[in-house]
Amino acid sequence: MTRRIELVLLDDFADWEGAALAAAARAWLGAEIGYRTPGGTAVRSMGGACLQPTGAIETLDPGALDALVLIGSSRWEDAAAPDLGGPLREAERRGLVIGAICGGTLALARAGLLDARAHTSNALDYLASHAPAYQGASAYRDIPTAATAGRIVTAPGSAPATFAAALLGLLWPGDPLPGYLLALMGREHAAPASASSPP
Repeated sequence: MTRRIELVLLDDFADWEGAALAAAARAWLGAEIGYRTPGGTAVRSMGGACLQPTGAIETLDPGALDALVLIGSSRWEDAAAPDLGGPLREAERRGLVIGAICGGTLALARAGLLDARAHTSNALDYLASHAPAYQGASAYRDIPTAATAGRIVTAPGSAPATFAAALLGLLWPGDPLPGYLLALMGREHAAPASASSPP
C-alpha cells in the first residue's frame, strides 16, 4: 500500500528539515509526497529554492493522508501564521502520523496537541513565548533528538535525521531503512576528524 505524506511549508522554510524524510520516503519506500502552502502559492526556502506546491493548506484533507508533517520556518512565529488546529486535531483523531520540527512545533502547541504528551522543540521558552495557550511545559523534553509520543513526532530544527527516522519508523514499522538512514547521516559525526593538508 502506497503511503501519502503531506509536508506543510511556509515562506523561509528550512531546506534541511524535511529533505531526508521526503527523499527517503519517496525514492526508497515508494511514498507519495505532497507539499501544502498557504493559498497553494509558491514558497521560497531559507536557501532561496522556490517550491511549487501540490496544493493549498486550506484544502488539506486528513482523511486522504497517512502522515502530516510541518516543516520549520520563522513565519510560524508570526501572529498571522496559518491556524492548523482543525486539521491537526482531525489528523490526531484519525490516527495519522503527525510530525513537526522547529517552528512547526508551534502549530501543534497552539492546537493543544503537546499539552499532555512528551515532546520537544527548539526550546521550552520558544514554545511558551510564541504559543500563549501552550500548557505542556511539564511534558517538555530538553533533548537534542526527535521525541516520539504515540503517533506524534517533534524535533528541534537541528535534528532532521532522527526526525526523519522516527517518522519513517511509524509509517513503515519493522523496515530497516530508518536505522540505515540514521547510520548513514550520522557517520560523518562519528568519524575522527580528517587530517588537513598544509597550505
